[in-house]
Amino acid sequence: MTAIKPPFNFATATAKVRAAEDAWNSRDPETVSLAYSPDSEWRNRDQFLQGREQIREFLAGKWERELDYRLVKSLWSYSENRIGVRFQYEYHDADGQWFRAYGNELWEFDEAGLMRRREASINDVPIPADQRRFHWPTSGPRPLMHAGIPDVA
Repeated sequence: MTAIKPPFNFATATAKVRAAEDAWNSRDPETVSLAYSPDSEWRNRDQFLQGREQIREFLAGKWERELDYRLVKSLWSYSENRIGVRFQYEYHDADGQWFRAYGNELWEFDEAGLMRRREASINDVPIPADQRRFHWPTSGPRPLMHAGIPDVA
């Protein structure tokens, strides 16, 4: 993911978003955390994190609670070293209740292509299991033929 570095254009920003989506769909906190600078700053909902270790711990807890997690990201906008993303993901809790989360992220990158800042706003909506949209095997990337967000309301 760090091979894609600023300054961004449409193609590289789109590739950066897909690389992030694929990494998060691995649900591997160690792998995902390596995309962030060692001193990366996060705001995730009401939590404020700093550094890879806090990010790793956050992600490990997230994927212990959010079971069968599947994520789709879509490029919203970009500039020289920033990318705006919208996303949706689905998961269920330990009781079997499914949720769809809707959100937006603002990303800022350093010269090496590591994310040094992430601001995320997210809302979770309970859904019946039969309204799920994301059905590919877990711990893997979204299939290339899957529509993604542009065709998902």
